[in-house]
Parts: sequence; structure tokens; C-alpha cells
Amino acid sequence: MENRVLDRIAPERQAVALKAYARIAAAWSLSLRDAAALADLSDSTWKRARKPGFAGDLTHDQMLRLSALVGIYKSLQLYFGAPIADEWVRLPNRGPEFDGARPVDAMIAGGLPKILRVRGYVDALRGGV
Repeated sequence: MENRVLDRIAPERQAVALKAYARIAAAWSLSLRDAAALADLSDSTWKRARKPGFAGDLTHDQMLRLSALVGIYKSLQLYFGAPIADEWVRLPNRGPEFDGARPVDAMIAGGLPKILRVRGYVDALRGGV
């Protein structure tokens, strides 16, 4: 059986993902705690990670979260436009993935699997995949 080592994510890719996510968190008016939880980071790590020159490493799970959140953001912008697109994650939602909860709370509680389901749900709303 072959030992497999996970490839390290290039620091440049991490920096781009973190910069994009920081902009999304600001556009969505997320609290520090909510933004950190969505990215699966501690509050203190998120404070450091959103600044240029962050020297830490993100896991593949965290990068996948950031990628999915960028996709959710883009789909919401295409489907709703401003200002609803930026408010959507903070509004109570009766959709099948949310049971009346705010999407941000549902995604934090459900972790990566829920974030990916919300990505699919939002893509389906706009007629995507």
C-alpha cells in the first residue's frame, strides 16, 4: 500500500482565496465570529488571515470552504443583484436547506457538507448545475 502525502497548497493560492473571502465577509456584513466559523478558523486566526502576508497554512477543507463560499457569493450576485445578494445570507430563509434559519447560521452549524449543499441550492435557483 502506497503512503500518500497531501500536497501543500501554494501560498499564492491561499492568499488569493483569503483576500476574496475577506471581501465577501465584508460585503455580507458578517461578524468576525461568523466569518471565522464559516472558514473553519479560530477568531484569532481569521484576524491574522485576512491581512496581507498571512504566514499560516490552510487545510484542503478550508480551501474548499472558501471556494464554495466564493461560488455562493457569485451565484447570489447573478441571481439577485444588489442589495439582496449581500443580505441573503443573513435573512431567515424557509428554503429546504434552512428551515427558517439564516443561511449563514445553517452553514456554520452544518460545516462543509452544508456549505456545499447551499452552493448547489443557490446554483439551482439561478438555473445552474
